[in-house]
Amino acid sequence: MQLTTFIETHTPAIEKEMFRLVEEIQAPAALKDSMLYSLKAGGKRVRPLFVAAVCDYFQSDVAQAYTVGACVEMIHTYSLIHDDLPCMDDDDLRRGKPTNHVVYGEALATLAGDALNTLSFGILARMPIAAEVKIELIHLLSVAAGAEGMVGGQVLDMDGEKRQLNLQELEQVHVNKTGALLRFSIESGAVLAGATAEERAALVDYAHHIGLAFQIQDDILDIEGTSEQLGKTAGKDVASEKSTYPALLTLEGAKEKLNEHFELATAALDRLAGDSTLLREFANYIVKRNK
Repeated sequence: MQLTTFIETHTPAIEKEMFRLVEEIQAPAALKDSMLYSLKAGGKRVRPLFVAAVCDYFQSDVAQAYTVGACVEMIHTYSLIHDDLPCMDDDDLRRGKPTNHVVYGEALATLAGDALNTLSFGILARMPIAAEVKIELIHLLSVAAGAEGMVGGQVLDMDGEKRQLNLQELEQVHVNKTGALLRFSIESGAVLAGATAEERAALVDYAHHIGLAFQIQDDILDIEGTSEQLGKTAGKDVASEKSTYPALLTLEGAKEKLNEHFELATAALDRLAGDSTLLREFANYIVKRNK
């Protein structure tokens, strides 16, 4: 299946499952409204689509991928709500719409993020799959989302503000901040499908380089893109003197590094025996996207 067709086929199903999982919980209406506001704000849905793409590669149950993908998108969305708060990045635009705290206030926005975070683990715990698979998924997501992954990466990112990180330090930030959830998305599909250790190792390597490529392209788009294209404030990294790949390597150097990680990601797929065309197209999509 071509990537465009794959995205058009699976994105509505992923979103339907994600919205249903929130709409069915017993919670204050204002809280659910705030949670759904950010979930329904759009986005590329790259993370849940990666879960589905890996399950597609292994010809595994895509319905399970929708549920796991919904969980990782909830984690991603909670992180964006919190990132936009005045105490963090203090942004008032996300995906072309007012950020959650602008609409609902800082307190409710914070709690909506908390609720999305915790709900995701409860959903995984209730999935009708083997107990050992559930436990592994919960463990992997807790690592990817927490102090050893995304949250830890955010702290490293804050520590690096107003000083220029070296390449190793910058990669460490983004392996955690951006890459950890992408790695979970790809590895969780392999877990659901019962992949071999060798297959999982190849996919984890693919995920590592995809995560870094994703962030490098984000940094490039912050310079070359517009606020209208990106749906968020363009040029903010430069204005805030953040450590970025273009700042460290120059814009041309960042593009070279982007291509390097693209090549390493696709090389990792050479270790898989099956048809990895869709995953290769996903890698190309990551490096060619304009928002």
